[in-house]
Amino acid sequence: SNPLLPLPVLQAAHCQMIKDLSACLLGQNLRLDCRYENKTDNPLTYEFSITKDNRKHVIHSTISVSENIYRSRANVTMHKNLVCLHLQSFTTSDEGIYMCELKATNDYTGNQSRNITVIKDKLEKCAGFSLLIQNTSWLLLLLLSLPLLQAVDFVSL
Repeated sequence: SNPLLPLPVLQAAHCQMIKDLSACLLGQNLRLDCRYENKTDNPLTYEFSITKDNRKHVIHSTISVSENIYRSRANVTMHKNLVCLHLQSFTTSDEGIYMCELKATNDYTGNQSRNITVIKDKLEKCAGFSLLIQNTSWLLLLLLSLPLLQAVDFVSL
């Protein structure tokens, strides 16, 4: 009865590289996380764009030229299986349909793209945790130190 079940099958059939596109607000900045599955070791090219008033504007790209108004405000960081767009001083005039397009060099299955509609009032704050959780040893250390901290408190009584 789980409606989410057919999804992975569909994605496998299309060799889907992009798994997920999400947006969140980090202070005054917009963060767009484009998660993908690594199918190849070939270099990855990307393009982040926004469509508003039926016009597409390139924000940051290795595929084509980005527009001046965005270039000074945008930067992209790449992590394992994640391409991350940071757009500074995000306002309601930046609302629209954001698109992440990825293409692996010499991969002829074509560009993979995902869209997300971004509205300022509906954005959630970015979880400061997301990148740290991947580092399990850090989390483990925290959990191991909790009983220790309690013990220290006990002794000081």
